[in-house]
Amino acid sequence: MADPNSKEDELAGSEQPFVQHLMELRDRLLYCIYGLVVAGGLLALWPGPSGLIDLIAIPIRAHMPPDAKLIAVGVFTPFFIPLKVLLMAAVLLALPWLMYQVWMFVAPGLYSHEKRFALPLIIFGSALAYSGIAFVQFFVLDKMFGFIQKFTPASVAATPDIASYVESILSLYIAFGLAFQVPIVVMLLARFGLVTIEKLRSFRGYFIVVAFVVAAVVTPPDVISQLALAVPMCILYEVGIWAAQIFIRNTQTPEQKAEAEAAEGS
Repeated sequence: MADPNSKEDELAGSEQPFVQHLMELRDRLLYCIYGLVVAGGLLALWPGPSGLIDLIAIPIRAHMPPDAKLIAVGVFTPFFIPLKVLLMAAVLLALPWLMYQVWMFVAPGLYSHEKRFALPLIIFGSALAYSGIAFVQFFVLDKMFGFIQKFTPASVAATPDIASYVESILSLYIAFGLAFQVPIVVMLLARFGLVTIEKLRSFRGYFIVVAFVVAAVVTPPDVISQLALAVPMCILYEVGIWAAQIFIRNTQTPEQKAEAEAAEGS
């Protein structure tokens, strides 16, 4: 990310051999694995795989008869599904640590004014991902299952398979966690000059269409979940435009700041 306008490049002479880059990548991957093992161990102790299953089953159990339970069709389902949920929960718990390792790997190639905002971006991105998943767990699933149950005939007993249920909600967790990263993507696109703030504003109407198309593709075929994804994406797009202006202003090099002040003065 060298700045050609800089009179004295602070990164000059800091290049490392390719083998050293590979060794650094290996170390960061090992640190990621260690973090996942620790997070998985903590979750295995409390609340445990069964406790995690009970937690994510709360939204659908609220719309089932009091004595009804999810069923396990496969022979090995009762063993593998809790482990799958435990692994996913470990990734979520260790997410800031994983993103920190990514930052540590790319940090030597960043300027000092860029490093100041790398960690806030990691924290902001992690908070957005957690917000998206919490939004699914505490709002979307409840409304979605309530909507679906209204169409269940009285002669049909809705007893979903736990494997199918877990796969469905995990896909929603991932979809919303990624969709809630819209402000980060907008900020980075604007910061690296791939698109201007004016272009982002003019693209607003097109993004609304894109958001609803994405929501229609990645969510179940019900209006509730589609609106629950598309509307926050549109709001977060506006947040990203606002945050990008602050981000650009505070991560400019001294030369870029001087040029911007000169342009405003003229």
